[in-house]
Amino acid sequence: MSKSLYIAEKPSVATEFAKALKITGRKQDGFIESENAIVTWCVGHLVTMSYPEAYNPALKKWNMETLPFLPKEYKYEIIPNVKKQFNIVKELLNRKDVDMIYVCTDSGREGEYIYRLVDQAAKVSDAKQKKRVWIDSQTEEEILRGIREAKPLSAYDHLSDAAYLRAQEDYLMGINFSRILTLKYGSEVQKLLRSEKWTAISVGRVMTCVLGMVVRREREVRSFVKTPFYRVLSSLQVEDKDFLAEFRAVEGSRYFNSPLLYKENGFSEKTSAVKLISELAGSIPEILDDGTWAEKQVEEGQSPPDTANDKLLAEITQLERKKETKNAPLLYNLAELQNDCARFFKISPDETLKITQELYEKKLVTYPRTDARVLSTAVSKEINKNIKGLQGLGQFKEFATEIMEQGTYKNIAKTRYVNDSQITDHYAIIPTGQGLGALGSLSHTAARVYETIVRRFLSIFYPPAEYRRISVTAQIKGESFFATFRALEKEGYLKVMGSYNDKPAIAKGSKEDKESQGDVDNTEEENNDQAMLNLLLSLKKGAKLPVKVLTIKEGETSPPKRYNSGALILAMENAGQLIEDEELRAQIKGSGIGTSATRAEILNKLVNITYLNLNKKTQIITPTQLGELIYDVVNTSIKSLLNADLTASWEKGLTYVSDGKITKQEYTVKLEGFVARMVDGVKTINNQSALSRYYNDIASYYKK
Repeated sequence: MSKSLYIAEKPSVATEFAKALKITGRKQDGFIESENAIVTWCVGHLVTMSYPEAYNPALKKWNMETLPFLPKEYKYEIIPNVKKQFNIVKELLNRKDVDMIYVCTDSGREGEYIYRLVDQAAKVSDAKQKKRVWIDSQTEEEILRGIREAKPLSAYDHLSDAAYLRAQEDYLMGINFSRILTLKYGSEVQKLLRSEKWTAISVGRVMTCVLGMVVRREREVRSFVKTPFYRVLSSLQVEDKDFLAEFRAVEGSRYFNSPLLYKENGFSEKTSAVKLISELAGSIPEILDDGTWAEKQVEEGQSPPDTANDKLLAEITQLERKKETKNAPLLYNLAELQNDCARFFKISPDETLKITQELYEKKLVTYPRTDARVLSTAVSKEINKNIKGLQGLGQFKEFATEIMEQGTYKNIAKTRYVNDSQITDHYAIIPTGQGLGALGSLSHTAARVYETIVRRFLSIFYPPAEYRRISVTAQIKGESFFATFRALEKEGYLKVMGSYNDKPAIAKGSKEDKESQGDVDNTEEENNDQAMLNLLLSLKKGAKLPVKVLTIKEGETSPPKRYNSGALILAMENAGQLIEDEELRAQIKGSGIGTSATRAEILNKLVNITYLNLNKKTQIITPTQLGELIYDVVNTSIKSLLNADLTASWEKGLTYVSDGKITKQEYTVKLEGFVARMVDGVKTINNQSALSRYYNDIASYYKK
C-alpha cells in the first residue's frame, strides 16, 4: 500500500502535522507512522556546504596563491551531530511504498533550502511526487489548508535557486575575504592588540556592513561638538491661564536671516537673546541670570514697561484651528516587533525572535519571519475568526466583542492594512485567536510580547484617534511668537493600545531627533485641559494678550544617538537608514540588508565574535576595539563591503532570482566577478602600516 510522507523542519512542527492529520500511529525513532502516512522531521539543517579542504586537502592551509577560491561545483556534507536523523529521513524518502512527499519545512527561503539539501544528499528519485506545503500558522485549519492546496515542489524552483545562491554568496565572500584579509592584516592586528592568540579576521556580506553602521555611528558620537543656543519664550496670558509662545525670526523680523541666529528660533549668543528682550520690554535695569525680566520687576512692584499702556501686549495675528486624525499603525513584521520589544522590554532581537517562534509553535500567532506589515485579501475575508477567538482572552474580551458587534472588521479589505502587492512569502504577524490554553505556560516576557502583538492587531479595527490642533501666531513689537496646542478629543484606536506607545523609530534629522537636541520649536503642547482648550478656541484675530514673562531658554545640540538592538534591526531592514515614517518604511521594503530570518542571527554573531558590545540592560550597541580595527581593515581594502546600498542590492538580486526575473547563472557570474576583483585588489595593496595610525586614533577610548 502506498503512503504519503510529510517532512517538517522540527520535531514540534511534525507533531502538529500528525495531530492535524489524525495520524495516531506509534511514534518511532525519528518518525511517526500510521497505516497510510508517515511524518518525519529535520532538526534544522541536516546538510551543509563543505570547507575548501574537502575539494583539496592542500586548501586547509590559508595561502594567497590559492585565492580566490571559486569552485565549479559545490560540495556538501552531512552535519556530524545530526547524521542519525539524516539517515532516518533518507531511508523514509527512498522507501518504495512512499510515492508522495509533502515538504512541510518552514515556508520561506531557508526552509526551502533545508529540504532541497536533504533531497539532494538523499538522492530522492524524481519519479516520486513532491508537493510543497505553504502555511502561515500552525493551527489545524491552516495545516489542512496548506496540505489541500499544496503545489508541486517544482513551483518553488526559483525560490530554491535563490536559497542556494544566498548560501554560496555568504560562503564565497566569507571564505575568500576572511582569508585574504587575515593573511594581509591578521598579524598586524594581533600585534597592535598585543594578543597572544592569532587573529583571524571574520568578514561577511551582511555582518561587515552592519559593523560599519555601528562604528560610523560611534565615531559620529565621538566627533560631535556641542553647540549652545538661546531661545526666547513669551508667556501669554488668557484670562487666568497662560501659555508659552516661541520667538522665530520669520520674514519681517529685524533678525530675519541674521548671522546672530543659530536657527530661526534661537540665537548663537546669549547677549543677542538679552538684546531682543530689551528691545521688546523697553529699557530695563537688569536681566536675571536665567534671562527672565518680568519676575524681577513684579517683585519690585513694577509693571513691564510699555509706552502705550504700561503693559507689554502681544497681538494675535494668526489663528489656525483644525482637526487631525491619526490612524492605527500598520501591523507587525518581525523587524518592527524586534524594534518595539527592544524599546518596551529591553530584550534583544534574537530573544524576540525566539519568543515569537515559541508563540508560533504554540499556535498563538502566525509565522514570525515575515517582512510584510499588511494582510492578504484572502485572510481579511476570514479575519473574524481571529477576532472571535480573542473573545476568550480576559483583558481583550471587551475589545474583541466590540469589534464583532459593530462589524468593523467587515470592510478591512478596503483599508491600508490589506495589500496583496506588499506580501511576498507571508502576511504580517497577527494572533490566530487559537492556542489560548498555552498562555499559562508562557514566561512573563513572552506573555507581554504576545499582548503587544494582540494590541497592535485589534487596534486596526478601531477608528483613528482625533485631535484638536490650535496654532497661534502673536506679535510683540513687530516680532512673531508661535505656539501650537494639541488636545486628544477621541481616543479611537488608542483605547486598545493602553500604556503601549506606538511611536516610530526616530530618523536622524527628523523632528523627533531635533527635539531631543533642542533644535526646533517644542512649545507644541499635548494637553487635555478642556478649560485651556476652550480659552484658546475663543481667541480671535486682533486680540491683545498681556505678556506675563519673557524668558531666555538655553539649549545645546546633542550627539547622534547610538543604536539600540531594535533600532539597528530596523535600520538593516531599511538599507542602513532609520526612517521615521512607517508608510515610507513600507514603500522601500525589499531593499534591506539581510532578511527577517537572519538579521538577529547576524547581530548575535557580531557580539559573539567580540566585534560589537550589547548592553543587555539598555540594549545599546557599541563597537569593541577589535571591531573598530576590523572596520578600518575593510575600509582600506574592500570598502564596498561597508556600503549599505550595495549590500542591499545583493539581497534585491536574490529576490529577482526567486521572482524569476534573472537566472541563477546571471547572478553567479556577477557574484564570482565581484569576489575575484576584490581579492585581486587586496593582493596588490600594501597599507598594513596605516593600521597603527588608526589604532592610535581609537586607543584612548579603550583604556582599561
